[in-house]
Amino acid sequence: MRPEFISSEIYRQTGYSGNHPLAIQRIGSVLTLCEQLGWLAKSGPDAYVQSPVATLEDLLKFHTRDYVAALQAAEARGGATPEERETYALGTLENPIFKGLFNRAATSVGGSIHAARRAAEGRIVYHPSGGTHHGFKDHASGFCFFNDPVFSVLTFLEQGLERVLYVDLDAHHGDGVETAFADDKRVFLISVHEEKRWPYTGTLDDRAGGNACNLPVPKKMNDSELNFLMREAVLPLAKRFEPRALVVTCGADALMGDPLSSLELSNSCLWDAVMALTETVPASVILGGGGYNPWTVARCWTGLWGRIAGKEMPEKLPAESVAYLESLECDLVDDEDDMQPWWTTTLVDPRNDGPVRPEFGEIAKAVLAP
Repeated sequence: MRPEFISSEIYRQTGYSGNHPLAIQRIGSVLTLCEQLGWLAKSGPDAYVQSPVATLEDLLKFHTRDYVAALQAAEARGGATPEERETYALGTLENPIFKGLFNRAATSVGGSIHAARRAAEGRIVYHPSGGTHHGFKDHASGFCFFNDPVFSVLTFLEQGLERVLYVDLDAHHGDGVETAFADDKRVFLISVHEEKRWPYTGTLDDRAGGNACNLPVPKKMNDSELNFLMREAVLPLAKRFEPRALVVTCGADALMGDPLSSLELSNSCLWDAVMALTETVPASVILGGGGYNPWTVARCWTGLWGRIAGKEMPEKLPAESVAYLESLECDLVDDEDDMQPWWTTTLVDPRNDGPVRPEFGEIAKAVLAP
């Protein structure tokens, strides 16, 4: 499958501010590192495609008209009313209103729509600016205003690919996507996420009416344990469904060092999982997702593009990339106690292999049961 990278210059700015977990460089860092490594260009085979902006007609294929209008109105006035906060969860500490919010969220949706259209032509399309999997049709949730993964799935269905597999590898359960397709047998959903972690959904017995499997994992999941679940549960489930298209949300918050989860994966383990999934289908869309450590996020999603595009991973990053990573800041990560030396010097994390705990065998057995 021919690889393609979709993003937008809008993500060079964070949008969020203050102590919000997303007030860090994320996609802008990915673009910068990929350019410094020579993995993206303004033109030619490694150029990234500028994401289109979703139209109102696009947005209304999933989101309600009153919610879309409320988001527009809240941004226009510079804040949400008490009614909008109560009804649509807008203007909260979790989902703040800021200048450019609507266009930013609509660009993420536009990119995911375009990604599915391009993937349907026989491509693997990478859209790291996507992955807002907590958004609901009529309200914001979990830093997510629109739900762009839903639009990738809907676009595949519109293209006639009526067996779409959605796999969520974010540390947090993809509740918005599951709710959107709970009654649609054309879509099968698999989510691997930390148990007893916000939004506290996606329990082992949650099957969403029969077309979802949730794999809630204990804290400190290591590489060997994710590899076990992929081999013994996720890939068998995927093959059983016989999908014609794939959408993956590959959050970077499952990595060791993320401040909003307790999982301990290496980035190469996540890359391996994504690439194994793409081998099961002729059309793939790979999205970003959560991730609140700017060093692990930037390196993970940069390296994921390297794997997708068949690039050779450098043992050491060039000096300009090291300097760039050293310039990043994050209030949620303690510079002295939490920083790892490889976060600024290399792209690939050390592997974090270890014993596979009995709980993982129980999870695999449960989700494979009829």
